This record gives sequence, C-alpha cells and structure tokens, in this order.
Amino acid sequence: MPNCDIRFRDFEDVLAAAGSHADAAEAHGSLCGALCSVAPYRMQDWINEILPEAASLSEESAAVLERVFTATAKSFGEQGMEFEPLLPDDDQPLNGRANALALWCTGFLYGLGTGQIADLDALNGDVGEIVRDFTEISRAAGDDADADESNEQAYAELVEFIRVAAQVVFEELLPLRSHVYPAAQRLH
Repeated sequence: MPNCDIRFRDFEDVLAAAGSHADAAEAHGSLCGALCSVAPYRMQDWINEILPEAASLSEESAAVLERVFTATAKSFGEQGMEFEPLLPDDDQPLNGRANALALWCTGFLYGLGTGQIADLDALNGDVGEIVRDFTEISRAAGDDADADESNEQAYAELVEFIRVAAQVVFEELLPLRSHVYPAAQRLH
C-alpha cells in the first residue's frame, strides 16, 4: 500500500503478539473484502473479527492496525488504482509468498461474505468471476518449487490480478453499499 509505511512482517508481529487467530495476509484480505461489501465498515468491526482479545492491544499495536485500516480504506477510494494487497516482501521464499497470497484470497472471500451478499457463489458478472478466481487461488498451495524466473513471474502476475480484481469488486459493489446504507460515503 503506497500510503502505508507498514511492512508485512511488522503487521504479522502485531497480530501474533495480540493473539490473532488470523494470519496477517488473511487478516488484510478480510479487511479488503469487508470494505467491498459492508458500509460503513469500521476499524473496530475488523479488530473484533481478527483479534479474540482486542482489549489487550498495546497502544503501539493499535496504532499499527489503525494505519493498515486507514491506508487500505483510503487506497480503495483513490482514483489512481492505488490499492495494494499487504503481502510478504519479495525477498521472502516464493512458496511462503504463494501461501500468503492464497490466505489473502481466503480472507477476502470471508470479508466479502460478512456483508449483504447472501451467497457468494450466486454472484455473476465480473464480481462472480473474480469470486470464483479467488476461490481457486485460495486453494493453491506453494510447493517447494524453485524460485525460478517463470515462477516469480507467475506470482507477480497473480498479485497484480488480485490487486486489480479487488478494486473492480470494490467499484462494482458500490451500488450495494450505497443501497443498503444510503448515507455511505466514499473515502477520498
């Protein structure tokens, strides 16, 4: 996320210290999915989802989560397609990054399902196709394949697909968010 100075590892550390049951990629994916389907989606809603004991958050941890939440919400509202999924750095092993990408998609689908959409499988059009693609990606598992150039390229293409697809879902579901909550506001 260009407007967020949070590194994946730092976010992961905050969640682990707070006793989160969600992996960092999954937690960020769930935030993104919920922002697409729930309006207004508040930071406290997200924290309640990912942390069993939110009251035990340190001030520093709460600040990190707030920066992730704010930067993510803001990036969806940007006109320049600024959104980026929060994933491990490229210097991490490819299989770990691929697993994180699968977990991010799992989280996104979970977050999307927390909104007003009764049946994700019944969605059609671009959003339905994206949901089906994310479902397939969520089932993928990184193997011990070498981090050769073709595998790195395939991973980079999947990350870019997810980045753009999440923005498409956000835009396509704007009428749903506006209809359910007429006073919903877009973040700019």
